[in-house]
Order: sequence, then structure tokens, then C-alpha cells
Amino acid sequence: MPNLVEVKYNQTGQSTIINTMGMREMQSRAFESRDANYLLLKAPPASGKSRALMFLALDKLTNQGIKKVIVAVPERSIGSSFSKTNLKVDGFFANWEPNDIYNLCTPGDEGSKSKVEAFHKFMNSDEQILICTHATLRFACDEMKDDLFNDTLLAIDEFHHVSADVNNRLGELLKSIMKKSTAHIIAMTGSY
Repeated sequence: MPNLVEVKYNQTGQSTIINTMGMREMQSRAFESRDANYLLLKAPPASGKSRALMFLALDKLTNQGIKKVIVAVPERSIGSSFSKTNLKVDGFFANWEPNDIYNLCTPGDEGSKSKVEAFHKFMNSDEQILICTHATLRFACDEMKDDLFNDTLLAIDEFHHVSADVNNRLGELLKSIMKKSTAHIIAMTGSY
């Protein structure tokens, strides 16, 4: 059967070339804005948003006084995008090394209550990186004061799940955290 539609893009290969710190073009552009309290990373799927977040989060932990990073994803399977990553091999100053105990997206104890308890334990520990689902974030925050997010980076993957609508719990949570804490926010999406 012949192709009914054929599309060709003018590809240069520039988007896959890495710089001296191991960053692709989009990641490097995002890193230039690393000092911002609020960032939106909008890029197509498989363009490197997860790794861009790692670069930004590690800089905020090392150089900007951020004490904790929380990465929230819409479903557990996406959490694997934020597993341990050797960034030093390509020239970055640190590796992304979340403690497996605080990757709440891995198979294991399935109870939402235990995930919420692990979230609270993380917030009261010296650990720096937590990976959870949007649902775990929402449930955990139902029992927390927003000012506990001071000096925290909250990264929300698939940000198009957030809405300003009063019935969107994630949107209401984010609005409250932005209003009542010093949290930095990174929103990541491939669409709106």
C-alpha cells in the first residue's frame, strides 16, 4: 500500500549534540534559567525534560539553598524516568542519586497510606530527593502545612494535569504552596 501522507522535517541533528556538561540544546537553555523560582519546561516527548530537571534540581540543591526535591509524576511507570543517573560521566558536577527508599513509584508496598507515611518521613529526614505520583503528593499534603515546603523544589511532570479550576486538587495545592511557602516550582509538559 502506498503512503497516503508523507512528512519530512528539516532535521539538523543539533538537538542531540551535548555540551561540555552533558546537556542537549533544550537542557542547556533551561539550565541558563536555573536561578528562577518558577520554570516551565515545555518540550516534545523524549526530548530530555527529565534529565533537564535533574540538572536544575542538582544545581538548586548544591548552589541555591534548596534542601529537598520532590518530583511528582501522574503514574508510577513514569517515575522510572527519574531513577539514578550518572551525569558526571558527561561533565556535570554531580550525579542524580535518589535513595530507592524514597522512590515511591517502584513496585512494593501498594497502600496509599504507607506512601503518604513515607512522604512525611522524607519531609522530616535529611534525604534530599523524593519521587512520587501526583496522587501521593495530594494525599500527603492534605495532612501538611504549606510552609513545610520552604526551601523545597517541587517538580511536577505532565503539568497539563494541573488546572486553576477549583475542582482540580493538584492545582489548588500548587496555588497554596506558591502563596504560603518559598518553594521553587518546575513544571514539565509536552502539551498544555
